[in-house]
Amino acid sequence: MAEREIEFNRMSPMTFEPLFDAPLAVQIHVATVTPAALLGAYILLNPKGTPLHRLLGKIWMALMVVTATSSFFIHQISLIYGFSPIHLLSIATLFGSWNAVAAARRGDIRLHRRIVGGLYFGGIVLAGLFTLVPGRIMHRVVFTGAEWSAAFVAALIGAILVAIVLRSRRGAPIAR
Repeated sequence: MAEREIEFNRMSPMTFEPLFDAPLAVQIHVATVTPAALLGAYILLNPKGTPLHRLLGKIWMALMVVTATSSFFIHQISLIYGFSPIHLLSIATLFGSWNAVAAARRGDIRLHRRIVGGLYFGGIVLAGLFTLVPGRIMHRVVFTGAEWSAAFVAALIGAILVAIVLRSRRGAPIAR
């Protein structure tokens, strides 16, 4: 028990140095996806259809488009001519963003809600979890030598997501 406490006390704190050393495209990507993750969670947990929801939704969608676009300039996992399967997610995000806005403007709120939920959970949460894999920049930023804590953080994120999904399913009907 004492050994674990000593090991925990010697852990390095989180550092942004790997991110500052990263290419500009990675820095832009992180600078837009981080507020998109926080804002998206706020939007998902609060009343829909209000003027505030519409304003924050426009800001969130712009952040998502910039995030997806910036990913095309990131080639750290180069499988096919500098691109990887994660770039397919960026294409899906761009098309999904367009379709989510179009669905909302048409009044097809169910489709809008499904697309936005997919963008958030697939494009931010799932893709974000993959950035925490050892060897990736965000893993070095968040864990800096604390390999054992990755599983704990993943479990915590999973629990938060389950809470968001359960709360949104029990929520009030969408106002127009």
